[in-house]
Amino acid sequence: MCQPIQLKTKSPSIRNSISRSLIALITLLLAAMAGAQSIRATLSESSAAPNDTSWVPTGRLVTPRYNHTATLLTNGQVLVAGGDRPGGPRLPSAELYGQAAFLGGPATGGWNNTNSLANPRSNHTATLLPNGKVLVAGGDGAGTSAELYDPATGSWSSTGSLGTARSRHTATLLTSGKVLVAGGDGASTNAEVYDPATGNWSTTGFLATARFNHTATLLP
Repeated sequence: MCQPIQLKTKSPSIRNSISRSLIALITLLLAAMAGAQSIRATLSESSAAPNDTSWVPTGRLVTPRYNHTATLLTNGQVLVAGGDRPGGPRLPSAELYGQAAFLGGPATGGWNNTNSLANPRSNHTATLLPNGKVLVAGGDGAGTSAELYDPATGSWSSTGSLGTARSRHTATLLTSGKVLVAGGDGASTNAEVYDPATGNWSTTGFLATARFNHTATLLP
């Protein structure tokens, strides 16, 4: 059994302050330990061992597709949109994947259709905005069009069009809440910024070198 901690100080106020600090520290440590155990149990729930890092099958997509996008929504579900269908036409369809219950979504691990994009597209970008909506922009077959997906209603709505048609570009959410779209096939060195507050695009500085199928990383 642990021995009680002796606080040797003549000042009751200092002694009480130290006691409160120790109690707070112990409480935080216990909470952290309990939280870590809870997370490990949840994440390893379907695994044979707690440290199992293998892959396991889950539900199949309703529609086979590639060159699509997959976006984690704030409710824990995953939105998959557009893409090319093997041996078939470009897709306007979209689906939702139900994540585990602790992420806020259904625990089915299955896919369900949601409303379709207005424009079939592939090699586009999809960006989760601070308001929880998803901005889908450009892509093969979509020209300069852009659309917004609202998880609350499952519906798509048009928004401002890009100034330049592009595919295989990048889209980066900036700290301001705006979205930077850069380069891409057909866009040369062009770059644009989307403002969710107005729904409009504006041109910004040009890339020094034209590129597509590249990467974009937000720096601190």
